[in-house]
Amino acid sequence: MPDLHTPFGALTLVQLFIAAFFAICFLQSGIDKILDRKGNLEWLTGHFSSSPLAGTVPILFFILTVLELAAGALSAIGFFFVLVRHTTAIAFYGAFLSALALLALFFGQRMAKEYPGAAALVPYFIVALAGLYFLA
Repeated sequence: MPDLHTPFGALTLVQLFIAAFFAICFLQSGIDKILDRKGNLEWLTGHFSSSPLAGTVPILFFILTVLELAAGALSAIGFFFVLVRHTTAIAFYGAFLSALALLALFFGQRMAKEYPGAAALVPYFIVALAGLYFLA
C-alpha cells in the first residue's frame, strides 16, 4: 500500500472506496433479488403494471439480477486487486457494469413515471462515471 498522504495514495483510496461502494451496493441488491425473488417480482410487477414494460418484468428482473451480481462481484474482486496488486482492470469493469445497471434502473423508473426514484439514482450514476475515470 502506498503512502496515503501522496497523490498516488489518495488515488488508490478513491479506487478502493469506489470498488467497495459498488460491491456493497450491487451484491446486496442482487442477493436480495435471489433470496426474496417472489416478493421483489411481485412488487416490480405492480410497479410496472401501467408502463410499456409491464409484459417484460420477469425477463428484465432476471437480466437486472445477473447484471447487479456481476457488477458487485467484479467490484469486490477488483477491490482486492487494487489493494494487493495495484491493478484496476477488474474494478474498472465492475464500475462499467455498475453504470450499465444504474442506466437500466433509471430507464425503468422513468418508464414507470417514478421520477423521484429516477432522480435518486443520479448520484449513484455520477459515482459510477467517476469510477470509470479514476479506475481507467
